[in-house]
Amino acid sequence: MTDLPDRPAGNAAPPDEVRTMFDQIAARYEPLNAVISGFQEPRWRRRLVSATGLGPGMRAIDVASGTGVVARDLARVVGPNGHVLGVDVSAGMLARARNRLPAVGHLEYLVADAMELPVEDATYDAATIAFGMRNLPDYGRGFAEMRRAVRPGGIVACLEIARPSGVIGRVGRAWFEAVVPRIGQLAGQGDAYRYLVRSVRAYPPPEQIAAIMRDAGLVDVAWTPLTFGMVTLHTGRRP
Repeated sequence: MTDLPDRPAGNAAPPDEVRTMFDQIAARYEPLNAVISGFQEPRWRRRLVSATGLGPGMRAIDVASGTGVVARDLARVVGPNGHVLGVDVSAGMLARARNRLPAVGHLEYLVADAMELPVEDATYDAATIAFGMRNLPDYGRGFAEMRRAVRPGGIVACLEIARPSGVIGRVGRAWFEAVVPRIGQLAGQGDAYRYLVRSVRAYPPPEQIAAIMRDAGLVDVAWTPLTFGMVTLHTGRRP
């Protein structure tokens, strides 16, 4: 893949700093995420899971799995005869996942880097990432690894905070940028939530993300804005 000048390569923050930050906020991540999303996050997750086309007995990998809520949702869909692997670079986040959503026979968690997934090629029917792509140092490589992990015809789905263009969306964005750092400060995690705002500002618009996905070898790339464009769901297919 060739990085074009108008397509940011990835998050400029050092990966070790990002990992340490998520280790530190793991205990408060879910309740703060609920407030920051206006309690819309469960609805967004349902759209993500639905976009995978998964069914009973199928296999999925959830990248940047965090506290494991998407992996849990996927595991419910594939059932006991399927399999879900949740991977995250933050051991603290996955410890939270294991404590609150224990691994069972068809759901497991693994500390691993999204830049080099420890899985064989063409292992899964779908790969998901929710609110994690903007934290990766190389977006194209992240999508390429997800593409590699799924079988031909498999789906790669990415849910991420976006830059809304409509009036209502812009109002929501202004609220996000004003309120999120304050919420983080009140929770004793001001630096982490200031980083969140910076990472959202730096993340490419949907059209550029779609181009990066195509550069990574995905086809039938499409995106859907959710909640007035505050969040975007991208999907692509491995040919």
